[in-house]
Amino acid sequence: MSRPVVLIAEELSPATVEVLGSDVEVQHVDGTDRPALLEAVAEADALLVRSATKVDAEVFAAARRLTVVARAGVGLDNVDVPAATSAGAMVINAPTSNIVSAAELAVALILASLRNIGRADASMKAGKWERKALNGTELLDKTVGVVGFGRIGQLVAERLRPFGVHLLAYDPYVSQTRAAELGARVVDLPELMASADVLTVHMPRTPETIGLIGAEELALAKPSLHVVNAARGGLVDEEALYAALSEGRIAGAALDVYSAEPPSTSETAKKLLELDTVTLTPHLGASTVEAQEKAGVAVAKSVRLALAGELVPDAVNVAGGAIHKAVRPGVALADRLGQVFTALAGEAPELLEIVVRGEIARHDVTAIKLSALRGLFRSIVTEQVSYVNAPVLAEERGIRVDLVQDEASERFRNLIQVRGTLRTGDVVSVSGTLAGVEQAHKIVEIGGHDIDTPLSDHLMVLRYEDRPGLIGRYGALLGEADVNIAGMVVSRAGDTGSEALVVLNLDQSVSPELAQRVGQEIGALSCQSVDVTY
Repeated sequence: MSRPVVLIAEELSPATVEVLGSDVEVQHVDGTDRPALLEAVAEADALLVRSATKVDAEVFAAARRLTVVARAGVGLDNVDVPAATSAGAMVINAPTSNIVSAAELAVALILASLRNIGRADASMKAGKWERKALNGTELLDKTVGVVGFGRIGQLVAERLRPFGVHLLAYDPYVSQTRAAELGARVVDLPELMASADVLTVHMPRTPETIGLIGAEELALAKPSLHVVNAARGGLVDEEALYAALSEGRIAGAALDVYSAEPPSTSETAKKLLELDTVTLTPHLGASTVEAQEKAGVAVAKSVRLALAGELVPDAVNVAGGAIHKAVRPGVALADRLGQVFTALAGEAPELLEIVVRGEIARHDVTAIKLSALRGLFRSIVTEQVSYVNAPVLAEERGIRVDLVQDEASERFRNLIQVRGTLRTGDVVSVSGTLAGVEQAHKIVEIGGHDIDTPLSDHLMVLRYEDRPGLIGRYGALLGEADVNIAGMVVSRAGDTGSEALVVLNLDQSVSPELAQRVGQEIGALSCQSVDVTY
């Protein structure tokens, strides 16, 4: 039999090629040469890229045998994951390859901003000697606020503790206990903003976190504040940051990422280039020899697993490999239920239970547990979440995770439930099942309310005291926002006046601001917009 063809479209380390081994035929192509790429990929079983090669629907259409695409890095901006999934191709990346490099850069930017290192370097090279003008600030005894206390945020905290700083953390998805282990105190964002001398951001970029540090937050800051962003562009509102810096309301900033890259392409970001109090680097978070080596070796190992038909833990779209055929349809459902749980809970649970009932509970359902965890963390962390790092992310946040299997299921052939106990003692739960020949995803329970509704890509979940006229009021608000209601289900705890839970299936996504308006309009106990992908 002929060996599988692995097509390498960009320069990767010799160690990466060595890991692929002699069981595959390695071919090379310039991924930026579009005609050459389309010709070469036609006979490839696997494609390895970095960031320059665009892997889109046209590539998958040309690839007759392609089963796996591997990106030797963290992001997947250049890989069309839905197109890959439609084509049956697994997509792999290296979600943890750069976390140390990113954390070290954040620490470097903090020191550079406090000690004016960038300005000093430019001054010296211009033939100047400006010791007095470049007087800096010590890190000792300063308060450092870490916004986003996931893997990278925690690595930053670990590296800052020996400097003798006071650590504050803002992250709804980390436990007080875990933060305390690293010497940090969990606070809300306004308290952090008002207390910090240094602010370092380590959140994912989502609709909820874009502009997280904006004019309102910067208005709370001390004049000594230095803002550092080595995570994602757009988390810090650049217009508000420019205003705070140019007006002298904060002391400095250091940025590695921008809302538009390079920043010279954006009028807003471009203004930051004019300020002496800003230290800028060109998105260097993952740009170390070690991070690139780790990424290449990690994806090469995963490619070997994929070509051998084994379980690929770092796959971001399909699980692949040794999962029982009866269990496999539940993997995607569990991921989506995890996403719904996060949207409904709004914070990390102290205890998380993944409950699997029915016929699939006869088999090994570990993949369902891991998939539910992956879904739960999708919108919480900066890095891509996989089967490998999802349990680690839970452990880092002090979340106990239990898998419950029960072959008995009263109402459904199979049932998957994600249930969590929050630090307040409240319990949040969501259950789903697979319906019909097409194994369609359905939600059948939320918070103890029995419902029966499709698990669509866009949902709104409302809880309120049931009374006449409310449906028309929030329906009108959604209509004014040009959001179409495709379906609706109501579950009521008792008679008129009792609590009702409503799930709306929508054709469009609803912003958090609109969800808040809807909730306020009807005096809802809660109103959450939920966007689900896979």
